Amino acid sequence: MDGIHDLGGQPGFGRVDHNEGEPVFKARWEAKVFTLVNAAARAGAYQSVDQFRHAVERIDPEAYLKHGYYGRWLGGLETLLVEAGILSTETITARARILGERPGDLIAARPQAAAPNDGGIPCTASAPKAPLYALNDQVRSSELSPKGHTRLPSYARGKPGLITACHGTWIYPDASAHAIECPQQFLYTVSFDSADLGFEERFLLNLDLFEPYLTLSEPTA
Repeated sequence: MDGIHDLGGQPGFGRVDHNEGEPVFKARWEAKVFTLVNAAARAGAYQSVDQFRHAVERIDPEAYLKHGYYGRWLGGLETLLVEAGILSTETITARARILGERPGDLIAARPQAAAPNDGGIPCTASAPKAPLYALNDQVRSSELSPKGHTRLPSYARGKPGLITACHGTWIYPDASAHAIECPQQFLYTVSFDSADLGFEERFLLNLDLFEPYLTLSEPTA
């Protein structure tokens, strides 16, 4: 899906800096959220990491930018807990008020009456027996902008690339995120020229992309 979460290649966000020795959790509440997310999976709030990622993608866009990494996790978790029927929005709100929530506070969670099942980029209905593409095949990524979850970033859609590795079959996230039954799909490493992706600096960018995301490029004359 297209949303605020798909920030790759977007201008205005600066460098991603990493500090050696940075703590895993910067505050106690982040560790609690980490624990809750893992416990919620065991309680049946979600069945796959893809489903959890899609819930994070669906939180309020402003909250996505302001609440930080584990704040996004918390918003996604609240969405899943409500959609799974484990907690209600009213129960969560009542607890938040006890803990000091104020009217007008930004709420990240945006649960739907029914968990979305519209899927991402469609895949083959039957299990593929062999990979469609071989090393050094010239391919082009899909131009689709699906409503559902996908691991194909928007900046790499409709772009030419080169197959540099095949990793066998894996669970297909576009279906898994929506609890849609689907055979495993072949996964490839595709190498892109940064110029084709719209970047000013020249470099090769490698993305792991699933077979349904790709088509064989037409040979040039």
